[in-house]
Amino acid sequence: MEILMPALVLGALGLLFGAGLAVASKKFAVEVNPAAEQIRESLPGANCGGCGFAGCDAYAAAVAEGRAPVNGCPVGGAKVAQVISQVMGVEVEETERMVARVACQGTFDKAKKKFLYEGLADCNAAALVSGGDKACKYGCLGLGSCVKACPFDAIHIGEGGIAQVDEEKCVACGNCVAACPKDIIQLIPASKLTMVACRAIEKGRAVRENCVIGCIACGKCEKNCKFDAIHIENNLPVIDYAKCTSCMVCREVCPTHAISANIEKRRQARIDADKCIGCTICKRNCAFGAIEGEVKQKHVVIPSECKGCGVCVSKCPKKAIELV
Repeated sequence: MEILMPALVLGALGLLFGAGLAVASKKFAVEVNPAAEQIRESLPGANCGGCGFAGCDAYAAAVAEGRAPVNGCPVGGAKVAQVISQVMGVEVEETERMVARVACQGTFDKAKKKFLYEGLADCNAAALVSGGDKACKYGCLGLGSCVKACPFDAIHIGEGGIAQVDEEKCVACGNCVAACPKDIIQLIPASKLTMVACRAIEKGRAVRENCVIGCIACGKCEKNCKFDAIHIENNLPVIDYAKCTSCMVCREVCPTHAISANIEKRRQARIDADKCIGCTICKRNCAFGAIEGEVKQKHVVIPSECKGCGVCVSKCPKKAIELV
């Protein structure tokens, strides 16, 4: 009897507490949006914050509630955006893939140092000491704060002491942009092959004293751009990527090579003779005089003059031109 009574009491208490928990779970239950659950399942789970939210759960909830775009996940890209758009019953706008690029080329052999830094191997810590050890106060410090911030192993410090991005791995989450104390990492459309790889806003002579590859604001890039895509602002060229055709002429005329471009990837126009009707529209619209031919004759591209801007491709009424 002495053992039976305590057992009965404990059993009764267990039933009572169990019933209480069941009632509480129903009364205080948090409703979960089914759409949010479906969206969360489609996300890659990187929790990088590139979408602007604390993580994948927060982003999924925001999309389900209409507070975030369906194509806001930089890691998942177009494939995930398509899945989410189906869940939400909306059409997704195509957006160009972005990548991070470093606007500095001041390697050890090109940029001067003003002192020997021996502190913590962190750019943010080094920047607190007189702005860092580089004579150019806008230059990459090369201590890897961006490397630590990247969850995708897409950025490393090169042999010259400058951060370098592996564009194949980069998902444009923006973590490296936020981590850089010098504000020299930018998100740029992946298809654009040209960028201003300098952030020094001093006058030309002051820049040259600190770095031989710095921009001197000579204006040659602006004067030679056929598409009004680059202008000097505050002693630095600024590229309007909505107008830029990646012709890379600005890179060719830059005397200090402060504008970087992947010349090896420059494309060439090619005319399909079977489709060409000799209308001369391409010839008249070529800003570089790279197409020759008379009316009603097959036109040809002059390879040495073609800059791969693609204007002829967009203007051809017969779709007879392609970039290769």
